[in-house]
Amino acid sequence: MRKGLLLYNPAAGRYPVGRFVHGILHPLKAAGWSMEIAETLSGTHAIQTAHQAASEKYDAVFAIGGDGTVGQVASGLVNTDTALAVLPAGTTNVWALEQGQKPFNWFKWRALRENAALLANVEPQQVDVGTCNERPFLLWAGVGLDALAIKKIEPRHRIFKHLSVPHFFATTVWEATFWHGLDLRVYTDGQLVEGHYLVAVATNIRHYAGGMSVLSPEALLDDGEMDMWLLSGNNVADALRHFFDLVAGRHLTSDQARRLPFHSARVESDAAFAIQVDGDPVLGGNTAEIRILQRSLKVLMPAGAYHLLKNPKR
Repeated sequence: MRKGLLLYNPAAGRYPVGRFVHGILHPLKAAGWSMEIAETLSGTHAIQTAHQAASEKYDAVFAIGGDGTVGQVASGLVNTDTALAVLPAGTTNVWALEQGQKPFNWFKWRALRENAALLANVEPQQVDVGTCNERPFLLWAGVGLDALAIKKIEPRHRIFKHLSVPHFFATTVWEATFWHGLDLRVYTDGQLVEGHYLVAVATNIRHYAGGMSVLSPEALLDDGEMDMWLLSGNNVADALRHFFDLVAGRHLTSDQARRLPFHSARVESDAAFAIQVDGDPVLGGNTAEIRILQRSLKVLMPAGAYHLLKNPKR
């Protein structure tokens, strides 16, 4: 019998998820899982709990929350034999969206059980994890305007989560009104690119901007490579142009957006900058060192999402 932990974030998402967690047990137990339930008290607690589950040889930790919760649980499971399974219940659920899962809300409360059933009998896959200044990330690590906006809005009261997209958009525009970008030195696999940029973001996945943009349409989760995207500009008009280009896919041919595939990267500036990883603000500085831990995390993912892998286990 496989042993799993349901780890849920009571503060995640637009609607409290706690009262629905026990309903997830049925499809998992029916598939032969022995399950326990725990609640996260903080981001650090989520990392520690996941790490403890790995040390106790759990087969999987089912993370119930948003992308921040997913990234925290992933941090605790890197280089272990315990798999990450994601049951989306947050404000944004880009990892799950990319894999075709439907997020929980009170009008789709059965989504938790349906997603659990999708993951109950799949073979664990292995995916890449990035580190930014030694902080693991599963989705992105960003410098500049997106990190500034996230620093302003997180943590946010649940009432603002009902307006997550306009709230983030308005905050980003406000920050861009007074902030004019950074002179950056960006090293990817030892090659130097210099310029003035609004955003530098390393991505491990295809989607970005709360799932509204397909940033790197050919990205694979297990190929040992990520993309660094550099968005040029110095004012709010440039920021707005990039936003609409990203949503429409025009960034792929824009001379103001540059993609640098990499295996290791370093972003430097003479001025201090904000940093975000997986949509959470982290301590900033003058340097962001990014490394890839290839195939270092086991995950349970829907079989319909295997096209996101270079070498899926069938």
